[in-house]
Amino acid sequence: MGKRRVPDVYRAPFPLYSIKVDPKTGLVITAGGGGASKTGIKNALHFLDLQLVGERQYSASLLHAHDTDTRATMNMALGDGVIAAGQDGTCCVMRFKHCTQKEGSKVPAKDGEGHPKGDVRRRTGKGDKGGGDGDAAKMKDETAHISVTSLAEVQSDLNPKDPFQKVVRFSPDLSLLLTGGTDGHIRVWEFPSLKKKFDFKAHEGEVEDLDMSPGNKHLVTVGRDFSCSIWSGNQLAMGLNWLETKPEIPSKTYRYMACRFGKVEDQEDALRLYTIQIPHKRDRKPPPCYLTKWDGKSFLPMLTASCGTEVISSLAVSDSGTFLGLGTVTGSVAIYITFSLQRLYYVRESHGIVVTDLAFLPDTLKGKNLKGNNETAMLSVAVDSRCQVHAVPNRRSFPVWLVLFLCGLMVLGVILLLQYLFPGFI
Repeated sequence: MGKRRVPDVYRAPFPLYSIKVDPKTGLVITAGGGGASKTGIKNALHFLDLQLVGERQYSASLLHAHDTDTRATMNMALGDGVIAAGQDGTCCVMRFKHCTQKEGSKVPAKDGEGHPKGDVRRRTGKGDKGGGDGDAAKMKDETAHISVTSLAEVQSDLNPKDPFQKVVRFSPDLSLLLTGGTDGHIRVWEFPSLKKKFDFKAHEGEVEDLDMSPGNKHLVTVGRDFSCSIWSGNQLAMGLNWLETKPEIPSKTYRYMACRFGKVEDQEDALRLYTIQIPHKRDRKPPPCYLTKWDGKSFLPMLTASCGTEVISSLAVSDSGTFLGLGTVTGSVAIYITFSLQRLYYVRESHGIVVTDLAFLPDTLKGKNLKGNNETAMLSVAVDSRCQVHAVPNRRSFPVWLVLFLCGLMVLGVILLLQYLFPGFI
């Protein structure tokens, strides 16, 4: 497909850097801002109500805006009613919930959440002057629809020059919170106590991405030092080498950019790892980027495919593990089939600038159908402040019973024809 227009479902008053979808409610959470610069651009989290209004048409309305003062949220992770937001060199943990009516100014905090121990500081809201032991974390902002409670924040990057958290993830079982930043360290906290479990140097230079496999067995990290590493706890298990699938490419001409684990449809025990490799240096004639699929247990490369010459900026995997979403620095959006790494959907320069994050709509959502009559649908956000939905309609297919019925008719027709041409055939 060539360049075409995808309508915006929402446009924020600030650059957008992250988007997540709550798998329980379908609530869409976007975040971004202008940072500490005095340009008048706000920093906030926006909570959106996404609705399917046509066969493949969507609309989104703003339910709640949560102000984050002078710090823009650059990355997020979503847990069970909890947001972990990367703001400068810290990770701010917040709880959100739907409100049927406007509630009081205080929300009871669960044990270990209002007063985490270790190197954790409470982040107070407006009007919170602090309190003694037993005081609940107070709300910073609320509406009749969504309430947000600031629980705590942790120092997630210790770069002495410019501390900056680049990635945050919850483990699949939500028992761990993991962060990586510009100082090359991976920091792992137990959740919800936020007691630090690991702090180790994973890469020389910035950590670009990380993800954890189901069962918390393996952690995969990507750095700007050309490496993609597999860790067991804080111990290095092995390093990946995607060039085994492309031996003709010289080493250190590409670097890893992103990583994600994904399920395998109809194979409960199978697991896949997907990595993106982008050129280390930009040439006048841009070389292609590559997408690699790995066995998620042996970590042997299974398939590598080119994904175009536009530099990839973001990666997402659908809940079922059937689809991959890619965003580029030039604003393009694509969806790939994980089995073959073939491109299924592509819109060139759908956004005007870098696609900063992607999120697939949940495959199943109790009491709400957001996918409609689509095989999959994915949200994208970019620095141009726009939020879009990219829907892939169901491909036409014939029911199995109809195929068998037609095959039976064909066999019967052949028998009748042979009986007509050769009397006594049967």
